[in-house]
Amino acid sequence: MSHHLSGPNLRPPLGDSRLDMTDLFAFTVPGDRTVLIMNSNPVAPTGGEAFHPDAVYRINVDTDGDHQADLAFSFVFSQPQDGRQTVTVHRATGEEARSHEPSGEKIFTDEQVSLSGEPTVIQAGPYRFFVGLRSDPFFADLEGIGNNFTWTGKDWGLDKNIFGIVLEMPNAELSPGSDIGVWGRVSLRQNGQLRSVDRGAHPSVTAYFNEEDAKETYNEGEPAKDWDTYLKPWIAVLAHTGGYDAQAAEQTLRTILPDVLRYDRSKPAAYPNGRALIDDVTSARLTMVSGGKITSDNIPPHTDLLPEFPYLGHPHPVSN
Repeated sequence: MSHHLSGPNLRPPLGDSRLDMTDLFAFTVPGDRTVLIMNSNPVAPTGGEAFHPDAVYRINVDTDGDHQADLAFSFVFSQPQDGRQTVTVHRATGEEARSHEPSGEKIFTDEQVSLSGEPTVIQAGPYRFFVGLRSDPFFADLEGIGNNFTWTGKDWGLDKNIFGIVLEMPNAELSPGSDIGVWGRVSLRQNGQLRSVDRGAHPSVTAYFNEEDAKETYNEGEPAKDWDTYLKPWIAVLAHTGGYDAQAAEQTLRTILPDVLRYDRSKPAAYPNGRALIDDVTSARLTMVSGGKITSDNIPPHTDLLPEFPYLGHPHPVSN
């Protein structure tokens, strides 16, 4: 699956769905504007009726190609009360952007989270912002993948909801150039310390490439160290799953290592150049890990996406 259930043994980090980052998207829209979307909680709202109040949800942006954050947006949430929750958004640059702590300028303060599913669009300066319950855009035949690629035609995500964070801004707010790198992170404050419990950019990476006992360490790590840390073990994975030789595996892994989603905004978003909401990332990953033997799970994109902000579809009814 995409980045859903990214803790050990196909569980959410620390067994808490609120901490589970499910997907990351980066694309442009008319008006020279960039959209960044980070989703979490793969079974919302039953997996948690609000964002975790002790967590820092974060979108990192690399503007100079060194796989370190030059700009970071941190999202911090209040304790939910009587079905209400607020969020404050920090924009950090430079050294502050490389700390996992929320810091820098507050571009939104104590704004209402849309927990009911009715989208409240918030604007401040050049930014447009939404946060709350939405339909999950992820599509895949997970039952078929788990059953030795015997396809069922069932889309696991068709009736699922997530909590989405959607931020839209002028392209120049991120970088004067067209090329950026993006990744997400969720950190949890425990005993006064902030611990990274989930991170990623490319879909399905940790599910296919990391051993169960390596997932927590991966989630705590930094992309700038990914190439040196994971190249050798992931070459072994591709040799096993797709019959790659070492040279071919290394070349293939340059797409997903380091785990930063590169996006040249002078070109249309189409994974792995950014990621649009309709991109078939499941088929892309199946093709990669199988060495081209399996090229699709035959599940189409969702049709409930919105043509305008916040782009994510309206949430599905929740069964009692």
